[in-house]
Amino acid sequence: MRRRFALAALLALPALLGLTACAAGTGPAPAATSGCGPATAVVTDTDVEPVGGDPGSALPATVTSADGASVTVSDASRILPVNLYGSIAEIVFSLGLGGRVVGRDTSTTFPAAAHLPVVTPAGHDLSTEAILRLNPSVVLADDSIGPPEALNQLRRSGIAVVLIDDEQTLAAIPQHVRAIAAALGVPAAGERLVARIEAEIDAARRSAPAGTAPLRIAFLYVRGTAGVYLIGGKGAGSDEMIRAIGATDAGTEIGLSRFRPLTSEGLINAAPDVILVMTDGLESVKGVDGLLALPGVGQTPAGQHRRIVDMDDGLLLTFGARTGRSIQALAEAVYGSCS
Repeated sequence: MRRRFALAALLALPALLGLTACAAGTGPAPAATSGCGPATAVVTDTDVEPVGGDPGSALPATVTSADGASVTVSDASRILPVNLYGSIAEIVFSLGLGGRVVGRDTSTTFPAAAHLPVVTPAGHDLSTEAILRLNPSVVLADDSIGPPEALNQLRRSGIAVVLIDDEQTLAAIPQHVRAIAAALGVPAAGERLVARIEAEIDAARRSAPAGTAPLRIAFLYVRGTAGVYLIGGKGAGSDEMIRAIGATDAGTEIGLSRFRPLTSEGLINAAPDVILVMTDGLESVKGVDGLLALPGVGQTPAGQHRRIVDMDDGLLLTFGARTGRSIQALAEAVYGSCS
């Protein structure tokens, strides 16, 4: 099953997960963390950077949508890129096509798109009425957004709807870029963007200090106002970012997959040197002190040394054109807090 991670979707996870608790195990000895402390991973420039001006589209282009449909795009003058992560719009703008975009989803928050009308007024469900008012010539989406009936209705109205695979991993980013570029008739711009993204990610990966034991980092998804407390594991997306900075995902190490309810026993067994959270989540539990008051957090090496790193919700788990910058910022926050 494809992973459908998104901020709104995560709020429903406790009910879906039932009573599954964190796996038990014996954690490693705490890493040396004295002198460290809380830090925020900051991407200084959160806007997209196009690889060039609008390259013009070579159309018509016939592509295979992720749902298996053959779709012919004959007009890419009015583009609507939408998904739960904001990554599709990020890629479209980075291809130099931002001037053609007519609307956005609630996750697309970077400055260049902020003025666009929102077509997901209820949070992350598409409004066909809002979309039809914008008269898009092509809609780019993935399985993370819907409902499917809305996308089918758009197709029946004559709009070209192309679904992109919704795997949210570092390895999938080039595939998404190429699929979007092919649908919009700009394959050369797509290759330039892939080259830039891969170079930025490779450079960011080299930020980890050499010759030191990998830090154990646990990602906690917390929403104090909603009573949601989860820990990430393999396939959650957070594990990809943690590995990218040369660290070990503590949730994966104790056998967790995706997201599981947070328990004090599980977190203590995970023994993270660093706890990673989203900025809004940290604020929802009243900051670092509130996070440390959650069961088990204060008993971890990370909690004992207040080694908490937070990062903007719209950047941490959005696998798109700005991911290299996000990895670099995360590495600087994790390692720089102990310099």
